[in-house]
Amino acid sequence: MQKKNTMAAKRDYKAEYKKFHSSAKAKKKRAAANAGRKKLGLKKGDKRDASHKSGGRVVAEHRSKNRGSNCAQPGDRNARSKGSKKRQPKKKR
Repeated sequence: MQKKNTMAAKRDYKAEYKKFHSSAKAKKKRAAANAGRKKLGLKKGDKRDASHKSGGRVVAEHRSKNRGSNCAQPGDRNARSKGSKKRQPKKKR
């Protein structure tokens, strides 16, 4: 009876990262994102981000307002809006 090798081979994350980001698909996606930022007039270190709105629109929005604002998701408006109250458990009657 043979023993199974319990130790799996270690993954080479550095090689995987390099392989993915050098692929034609990743280069095309990155070029499209950079072109979109250039079209909006955004530069490196700018205080604004490219914000993706519904319908595929991309607009320049201040980064603090853009990040973590998935208001299109159900329940997010209550979870992330300013002044929202913590949900209280229902009282038993």
